Amino acid sequence: MLDPRLLREQPDRVEAGLLARRAAAPLAEYREADGRRRGLLQQADELKARRNRASETVAQARRRGEDAAAAIAESRRLGKEIDALDGELRAVEAEVAAFALRVPNLPHATVPVGRSAEDNVELRRWGEPRRFGFPPRPHWEIGEILGILDFERGARLAKSRFTVLWGGGARLERALVQFMLDLHVRHPESPGYQEVWVPHLVNTETMIGTGQLPKFEEELFKTLEPEGGRPLYLIPTAEVPLTALHAGEILAGETLPRRYTAYTPCYRREAGSYGQDTRGFLRQHQFDKVELVSLTVAEASYAELEVMVGYAERVLQRLELPYRVVALCTADLGFNAAKTYDLEVWLPAQERYREISSCSNCEAFQARRAN
Repeated sequence: MLDPRLLREQPDRVEAGLLARRAAAPLAEYREADGRRRGLLQQADELKARRNRASETVAQARRRGEDAAAAIAESRRLGKEIDALDGELRAVEAEVAAFALRVPNLPHATVPVGRSAEDNVELRRWGEPRRFGFPPRPHWEIGEILGILDFERGARLAKSRFTVLWGGGARLERALVQFMLDLHVRHPESPGYQEVWVPHLVNTETMIGTGQLPKFEEELFKTLEPEGGRPLYLIPTAEVPLTALHAGEILAGETLPRRYTAYTPCYRREAGSYGQDTRGFLRQHQFDKVELVSLTVAEASYAELEVMVGYAERVLQRLELPYRVVALCTADLGFNAAKTYDLEVWLPAQERYREISSCSNCEAFQARRAN
């Protein structure tokens, strides 16, 4: 969530940022509702001041033994008006909050301006893509030949875009997770990530705080508890529970940065990707991921982003996978992000780099939503 003062006092800056993102947001509705909110607050404050004066008049009259009936009636009348205004104020504040939750983060000044993903900027490459003397097979064909990837049974057990891993495929998945966690937590050169085990189901407040709701409702799997119909959402990434670990808390600056890592399965409906990457492992409804999250002070956040990118690169270097680092342009930024780097790995069968990891600085956007 953006700072309300920024939305109120610097509308031109906000509109310029949204224009660069090519994003629509209810700024006019927000400002109109916020104006009504501030007007109601002023009215309520004036009425409360009058009620205080009426109460003082009652007290003085009683001390003098005089009739205080008129002042008492005035105080009660003002109290009823205040109660009515408070009800209006709660409704308007809910409107303001709902509008604010729909406004994306603003791009950092160093983000390249662009109209689409085609305008993302390549920053560097590592490794040389291997060249073959024959057309390389895609991973889904290799996996089926080796008997380690079973897309047909995954679809039969659930639906399309679920996969069964057999034997060596299951062991490889487990080994990669263990390798990444050990590298982040135990390696002598690690910046000090603490491993965390988190819930895979989280409540609505957690999803709102981390920016998944309300925008990405259609992308999420959710359950409803039989008692009361309370929703719990399957996490689309461990970023959600890791970022929300300290929701509602104030962390002392000297305790930062706090660096966390977690392995979880991730669950996504991929509702907006119909017809894209329908074969293979690229757009699964369930997949495993090792997440990195850092909480730090604002002035250190961009240095911390570079630390995170460097450690994500270390994973790919240790696996000897050729990759490139790309700075996303304004139009390709995610809803929460002020700046994002993508790490893209070379896929021989596609003869192109594909995104394997994203590292973002969300600045105070999620922290403000979670509080």
